[in-house]
Amino acid sequence: MTAAAELAARGMRVVLFEQRKALGGRASSFYDPRAGIQIDHGHHAVMGCCTNVLDLLHRADVMDCFQRERVLNFVAPGGRVHRFAPGRWLPAPLHLLVGLWRLRLLLPGERLGVMRTMSRLAGRRLSETESRRPIETWLRWQGESDRAIEQFWTPLLVSALSETLDRIAVAAARKVCRDGMLAARDAYELYLPTCSLHAIFHERMGDWLRRLGVEMRLPARVARVQQHPAAQPKRARMRAVGITLANGESLPFDFIILAVPWHSVRGLLPAEMLAWMPELAVIHRYEPAPITAVHLWFDRPITPLPHAVLPGRMSQWLFRLPQSNRSIPAAANGRSLVNNRQSADISPAAPPAHDHYQVLISAAYEAAAMPKERLVERVVGELHELGRDARDAQLQHRRVSTQLRAVFSPAAGLEPYRPGPDTAAENVVLAGDWTATGWPSTLESAVRSGRMAAERVLERLGCSESLLTPDLPRARLTRWLIGP
Repeated sequence: MTAAAELAARGMRVVLFEQRKALGGRASSFYDPRAGIQIDHGHHAVMGCCTNVLDLLHRADVMDCFQRERVLNFVAPGGRVHRFAPGRWLPAPLHLLVGLWRLRLLLPGERLGVMRTMSRLAGRRLSETESRRPIETWLRWQGESDRAIEQFWTPLLVSALSETLDRIAVAAARKVCRDGMLAARDAYELYLPTCSLHAIFHERMGDWLRRLGVEMRLPARVARVQQHPAAQPKRARMRAVGITLANGESLPFDFIILAVPWHSVRGLLPAEMLAWMPELAVIHRYEPAPITAVHLWFDRPITPLPHAVLPGRMSQWLFRLPQSNRSIPAAANGRSLVNNRQSADISPAAPPAHDHYQVLISAAYEAAAMPKERLVERVVGELHELGRDARDAQLQHRRVSTQLRAVFSPAAGLEPYRPGPDTAAENVVLAGDWTATGWPSTLESAVRSGRMAAERVLERLGCSESLLTPDLPRARLTRWLIGP
């Protein structure tokens, strides 16, 4: 979508093929007939450091679909709420260190340790060997306690990178700390969707793309890239002439951008091209990481918080979603799941539920393997720690969505194998959050890859133009303490 927008805005004729019925890729929704609304497969929050995503959202005029959050609510085991709010008047990165000191989720010594460790991680240059180590090992070498790792580092890094600490590479964790926390005053802020991803990416952004002149065909699955029959077996001379769709239709194109997941790209390219693309020969090194979203509808609010970080639990984030005016039909003989431990598919014969919450679980290996009714029971039980309102609320409906290949794992040693936009064919370009963008598997990486792909197409046409939005500016103190 990003590449299509950039190229169409520069006068090129662009056709976008999407194999699903809606735009957005993994940032998508599905219709729940009982709730009568579109609900998301996962909650895609945008951080302030995601400059390219925010720029795209502004250009598409959809920022009214997001709510800015400057305070993060940590709910400790037992239910006490601790608010993380950086210092208002101090420059970066000192503003964040003040916020960490005020976070009474940890003991004073543990807070000092976190501040020291984060400064070391962000400020020092890592050797190649050190950057590939698991971050859990590195944190323990720095003297971080089990409590600090469980209550602070795990919520921060697992939610950002969708992987467990024993698999996250130190280099990936460093990226989160530098760019997502310390680099600028606004980097840590969250922009939370206030409507479904379907409404944002398919409806609103789809209309914007049409106004730019992008032709969209969906659902339409591309089966193969067609190689020029006269192409020589040399990488520099290889060209594609078009694509073949799954229905057998062949279409010619001057340029092709393959914006597909890493596990699909090889199946689209002819063997002759793959033979000249060693960067895709090691695509098996990418390992998927699952994300689970548990949607819950209660008969009353369970917390006044708009969101909550839930350390020390299987549930990691709780988001209160906008109320729906659609009613949830009552089951004929339903009973409360919370009180009677019935199947999670059963909804009680109660008034329509309006309080909709989503619990997000990243690196959801355990959650994905559990029966859905057991998972819901466990999540609801963990939410009871929010207080009496949560314990008294009656669960009326639930939906569980797990994306087994939601992201690729930022495991140690992966970064050197991420390919750039170029391929063996001079008019075929790669895009996707898995390509070499310098970012982990996020919306920011996806948008950057689309702009990098569009840059490459323009470059081949003799027009060199930088399309990437610059990172947030770093003040002199920030550059001195953690580097440029």
